[in-house]
Amino acid sequence: MRAAVDLHRELGGDAEEVCEVRADGPLSAKPKAVELAASEVPPERRLGGRRVVAVLAGEDRLASESVFHDLYVDASESELRGIDIGSRRFIFGAMRGFDSKQSSMLFLKSPEATVRPDHPIREIKKLVDVVLAELSPAFDEMYAENGRPSIPPERLLKATLLMAFYSVRSERLFCEQLDYNLLFRWFLDMDMVEPGFDPSTFSKNRQRLIEADIAKRLFFRVVEQARKAHLLSHEHFTVDGTLIEAWASLKSFKKKEAPPAPPPADPGNPSVDFHGEKRSNETHASTTDPEAKLARKSSGTTAKLSFSAHSLMENRNGLLIDFRIAAATGTAERDSALAMMDDVLPGERRITLAADKGYDTKDFVKSCRDRAVTPHVAQNNSGRRRSAIDARTTSRPGYAISQRVRKRVEEIFGWMKSVGGFRRTRFRGLERTQLAGYFVGAAYNLLRIARLVAA
Repeated sequence: MRAAVDLHRELGGDAEEVCEVRADGPLSAKPKAVELAASEVPPERRLGGRRVVAVLAGEDRLASESVFHDLYVDASESELRGIDIGSRRFIFGAMRGFDSKQSSMLFLKSPEATVRPDHPIREIKKLVDVVLAELSPAFDEMYAENGRPSIPPERLLKATLLMAFYSVRSERLFCEQLDYNLLFRWFLDMDMVEPGFDPSTFSKNRQRLIEADIAKRLFFRVVEQARKAHLLSHEHFTVDGTLIEAWASLKSFKKKEAPPAPPPADPGNPSVDFHGEKRSNETHASTTDPEAKLARKSSGTTAKLSFSAHSLMENRNGLLIDFRIAAATGTAERDSALAMMDDVLPGERRITLAADKGYDTKDFVKSCRDRAVTPHVAQNNSGRRRSAIDARTTSRPGYAISQRVRKRVEEIFGWMKSVGGFRRTRFRGLERTQLAGYFVGAAYNLLRIARLVAA
């Protein structure tokens, strides 16, 4: 009330005529509004006969000094204006906030308080912490007993998952965001003053992760969490493949035994004329990534240096069971599908496997049946071809269901390429691309599991 008295006196009134405060609670709890009737304001200070409302500051110190956040009049927007009262300038506007240039010099707040209680990342963090605790013995084997302590491997794995969750395009950009993104710090169990780590930390530890097969272990530990939550089907699965662009340009695709070419005029972006030249994987190879192959997704599309990515999905909730990266050859899809069945789906119980027309070959169908797998493969009757699937399979109700559900595998590829940033690999070679594939696949499963458990 003291600030209201000061304001009323400056407007020309007496202290006894100050009206009541319209908001309840102590002055330091929230801003106050003091309404002064037009009759209480001298004629030289009246604004068109309308009432004047003063919103007091939210702190006792500021209020005692009669410093106000805002003043406004009950007028139309075109009539809003400012007024000088004493030595201060008061702005009249429709509840316009006061832009203070003074920042807080000291405050107490933890990263935990910055993440809302119902944020989906909280459930994901619980799952990740359980998985990393199970991998702790493997982490112990990766590091020597003596030496300078390094960045905890748990943080590196969590950081890689965060890059997939939030579409961070590079490790350098993630380390930059780690300095000011409090949600990232909370997820990595870092406080607000702890320094971040250098981007080179990822590169220095990547080979260590590959040798210990940590990415694969992490992926299958996440799958095991889904199995414990009874989210997986034990009988019905889907397999499919796609292409992942390699980290190599078509300019690097050169003849394998070509003589050395003279240095280009522009080494950074040399001009290469390959029009009219027949190029194939048998005669040419990329000098940037020799393991990348020239492949195209379908007839009539552009051929690019790529790797072949293959997913095995269970049909109940659309979760990934396995994810493989292979060279982009003509038989990579079928070969990887059989390898995933042998490694992930062993057993004597008969299961079903849905797939598209690319898997409709006699050899693949026979190999599935030899493994007690019923191939629910889409029939390919184009041209003179005859499908390897006959009416004994297609007449079953389960075949139609598998063909409908199998399209959900495209959602996995869509998320991994758009959100997970795996449309094009950031690494060279099959090993490093497989490492990144397991991390992005684990991130997708974690999102799905968190949503399904919450439901």
